[in-house]
Amino acid sequence: MSDQLSKSQRSKFSKYFRLRTLLVVPFIIPIVTATALVGWLSFRNGQQAINDLANQLNKETSSRIEEHVLNYFNKSQNTLWLAEAGVKSNNFKLDDLDGLGRYFWEIVNKGEFEAYLSYGNEQGEFIGVEYQENGTVQLKKRTLATAPLRKVYLLDDKGNTEKLLKEAEYDPRTRPWYKAAKKAEKSTWSEIFSSFSSKNTALQISPVRPIYDVNGKLQGVLCINIFLSRITDFINDLYISPNGQSFIMERSGDLIASSTIKQPFKVIGEGDDRKTERISAAKSENPAVAAAAQNLIAKFGSLDAIKDSQQVKFSLKGETYFARVLPILDGRGIDWLAVVLVPENDFMATINANTRTTIILCLLSFAGATAIGFITAGLISRPIIRLTAASKELAAGNLEQRVDTADAIEIEEIETLEQSFNSMAGQLQEAFETLEDKVKERTADLAKANDEIIALNERLKEDNLRMGAELDVARQIQMMILPRPEELENIEGLDIAGYMEPADEVGGDYYDVLHTDGVVTLGIGDVTGHGLESGILMLMTQTAVRTLQEIREVDPVIFLDTLNRTIYKNVQRMNSQKSLTLAIVNYADGKISISGQHEETILVRKGGEVERIDTMSLGFPIGLDSDIAEFISHAVFELEPGDGIVLYTDGIPEAKDINKVQYQVEKLCEIVSENWDKSAEEIKEAIIADVRRHIGTQKVFDDITLLVLKRQEETTEEVEREVIETVKS
Repeated sequence: MSDQLSKSQRSKFSKYFRLRTLLVVPFIIPIVTATALVGWLSFRNGQQAINDLANQLNKETSSRIEEHVLNYFNKSQNTLWLAEAGVKSNNFKLDDLDGLGRYFWEIVNKGEFEAYLSYGNEQGEFIGVEYQENGTVQLKKRTLATAPLRKVYLLDDKGNTEKLLKEAEYDPRTRPWYKAAKKAEKSTWSEIFSSFSSKNTALQISPVRPIYDVNGKLQGVLCINIFLSRITDFINDLYISPNGQSFIMERSGDLIASSTIKQPFKVIGEGDDRKTERISAAKSENPAVAAAAQNLIAKFGSLDAIKDSQQVKFSLKGETYFARVLPILDGRGIDWLAVVLVPENDFMATINANTRTTIILCLLSFAGATAIGFITAGLISRPIIRLTAASKELAAGNLEQRVDTADAIEIEEIETLEQSFNSMAGQLQEAFETLEDKVKERTADLAKANDEIIALNERLKEDNLRMGAELDVARQIQMMILPRPEELENIEGLDIAGYMEPADEVGGDYYDVLHTDGVVTLGIGDVTGHGLESGILMLMTQTAVRTLQEIREVDPVIFLDTLNRTIYKNVQRMNSQKSLTLAIVNYADGKISISGQHEETILVRKGGEVERIDTMSLGFPIGLDSDIAEFISHAVFELEPGDGIVLYTDGIPEAKDINKVQYQVEKLCEIVSENWDKSAEEIKEAIIADVRRHIGTQKVFDDITLLVLKRQEETTEEVEREVIETVKS
């Protein structure tokens, strides 16, 4: 009775919920829901889409402006750097004004690289070469003989003086660009100034670079004049949107360049009495520029408070604007703000059209999908019912069950499915009959594979033990040849401490301290990479340096060239790509001589004042080329009692914390300066402790090597002994 009732209920249930209904309804409901949601979200998210699009456009445009400005300015700074490098490498002399003039002419004569390059010195001498708008080139020169006058000459197409154009009083030491460099004591920028020498008045700015001698005394200043109109030309050609615009201003709010304001300044007066008055962006006659500047000041309190890229939205005469402001910083004094403006109406028409199109397409999709759903459900339901019945029989254990496909089938794929079902049933029946044999076969295969894996693991263990023993021996040899503490303590008049920690079992860093006949030789280097091959190259370098020091070779060119040829030939024999940077420092009688290309040498004075010595022009990587003699030079410095040097490899400044932030040379100099009143050992420990603190839990990826040398100060007894000996003599 109960079983009959259950069948009756199932029959009633199937009467109200047939397969066709169950196929169509779930198919239609998601389409109806999706259509409604798309229409609603299109309406609600239209404004957000505009915000996102405007933000992305403004961000990309401001980044392009920043990139163009910095690339343009870095080119000029690099030109000054190359000029300074030419001085340091003795390619030309600062006191040879004619030679400087020829060098400047080679740079500016075509007007494609720099327009005006000049140099002034502490004696008031000046030399400058300027490319004119009419294609001619002028030489401007002031010497001690012509002072206080500066003479201006026209140059021919070969850089020779053609005729005198004019002369007037001029002293570079009184000029703002000279004062700016002298005050900053480093590469920097002058303030923006007006130029009246060209046909039209224009804004200019000058990158400047002070030049010092080996004693730190100012010799003069290198300078380039840059026309800011080139930046204006770039943003004029930069397409943003139909009504978009951009401008650049200083932190004071004064305009530098604008895509809509042709001249970002006013000219007052005429002739020689002309002067310029800068235009404030907040008071500009362009309403959008003025409104953007005013809104930025209102939001952040002042323009100085803007530290990173920011998006501002404001209204002007009923129209909404999107403004993106981005600081432009070059690290040498440039601190400007680039602003990109886009009106909302430039995007609204497209957004509205897209929303209408989306809704119409959704409605058409809903109607079509509903009709297709009803048709598809009818075609599918009949053969599926037949397949369902056959599946139940197969599940009940009737492996001989087959589907009858003799009647007419509306869908070819369903007929294929029925035929596949019959084939599957036959294969299933056969599979059950052969399953036991397959299981036995697979079990035997797995047992054989397991034996092979065990044998392979044993071989890997043996190889690992052998390689570990080889690396351990190499590491022991490497550590054995490092200078012992008692060797360093026996060097009279110097306090020396060294440290080396390889990143792997065998490191690629090298340092040594050798003492022969009153000459103390310090070597420090870094082989590319680390591991066994780098460690071997380090050992070869130590042996070669020891040999050259023992034969009393003091000429830095012969020393490094001989060492390089020795290492280069061994590297070629090893068929290796390894090389190393290497610095050799010799100390004797209160003087140090530095040669070889490596990291910066930190020179520290008694009071903790730090000087950073660039070694790029003092040598060339060892083992990279067979002949490097022409690249080798050296620099000599006096070491007073209490002075010293700090040598290191890149494992210290490039050490990273868990956030991938590097330690940097500036932090190393700060720790050295703070602890310079202590012993060399204590200074070394303070540096290593601070590097460890910075690294934290991050893995050490490079070798860490450090060498501290400090000239000891004379005791009271030593001073008294020297006085007595002097009196006796």
